[in-house]
Amino acid sequence: MLRTFEKAALEAGEAIIEVFRAGCCVAFKADASPVTIADERAERIILSHLAAAFPEVPVIAEEAVAAGHIPDIAGKPFFLVDPLDGTREFVDRRKEFTVNIAFIEGGIPTAGIVYAPALHVAFVCESGKAEKLAVDDKFEIVERRPITVRAQPESRVALASRSHDSPRTRAFLDEHSISECTNIGSSLKFCLIAEGMADIYPRFTRTMQWDTAAGDAVLRAAGGSTLTLDGTPLHYGEGANADFSNPHFISWGNAKRS
Repeated sequence: MLRTFEKAALEAGEAIIEVFRAGCCVAFKADASPVTIADERAERIILSHLAAAFPEVPVIAEEAVAAGHIPDIAGKPFFLVDPLDGTREFVDRRKEFTVNIAFIEGGIPTAGIVYAPALHVAFVCESGKAEKLAVDDKFEIVERRPITVRAQPESRVALASRSHDSPRTRAFLDEHSISECTNIGSSLKFCLIAEGMADIYPRFTRTMQWDTAAGDAVLRAAGGSTLTLDGTPLHYGEGANADFSNPHFISWGNAKRS
């Protein structure tokens, strides 16, 4: 499965970079979130790969859902796809945007890829193991190395959304005596915790399941966790919100500390 994810994400990333270099117009969906031709091209590529390799597995994909195409996933494993997470970063010419594909079993993200094509890096996981990949200018993988979260230090580093920060986030950080916080876009926040570069990511504004599933999969495989505010693991699919939005959550590296 992971090889299919990698092939699909790398090809989608190449299409995204072509648009990124050329520039493009931006449209807005019903929820006021931006969408570009890069989102649409990348999603078509990913869906084509998944359909060819796993025709029996339903796919919940961001742009397809926006167009009203929502397959039945009740009681089934399924894929979650965000072809371009961090569209605002993409439009603003920042390089933090990512391609995201995740496999969900029983509400748990068990395999996934987060690929940042402009940064030449990807993060993948399968069978409880997480890796960081280096990708060259030809969109080929040139290096793999295993990653794990670090032990929680006394002085923890937090990550927050660049485009969707909130006063509640600052209040949370103050409450937990966390003074160092870096703002960064897209699902890379999960991956930075997974590779031991940061320790916590509190999220108190709206996210969708396709925004978080792949990064969450990588983080869990690397030894971290993503918990809702009642302390339960973030759940995907059945039993989650009907519109595929997430509740507020906190992602932790290593063991959660109060």
